[in-house]
Amino acid sequence: MMDTVSIDHGAAAISGFVESLQEPRTPYISPKRFSKALGVQVAGLANLAGVHRNTLRNPASERLQDKLREMVRVISAAATLTGDVSKAIYWYRNEPIADYDHRTAAELVAEGHADAVMAHLRDLENGASG
Repeated sequence: MMDTVSIDHGAAAISGFVESLQEPRTPYISPKRFSKALGVQVAGLANLAGVHRNTLRNPASERLQDKLREMVRVISAAATLTGDVSKAIYWYRNEPIADYDHRTAAELVAEGHADAVMAHLRDLENGASG
């Protein structure tokens, strides 16, 4: 069982990750910072977000920000399970999910299925604790 210090440290890491994505002096997630965190070119971020690359030219675009928030929500939930943001990002981009035709969380979120990925993470969490 995790002790309180580990849980606090994990929550702080996730909070730090989310804060690191902020476009300076704005309430927006920075596409440039997020692409760097994910280890992809900015054009690759458009692919992962399921938006046209030209959409990234307007970081304040509500559609873009909605997609980026969905990605952050899933990665944060995965990081809560793994205890590590880097492992969560790796999982998000690379691990096929058997229940979803072996597509990755990134592919599913880009296709608009963030809620399905969140349900999968809840199942994992419940299986791990139950």
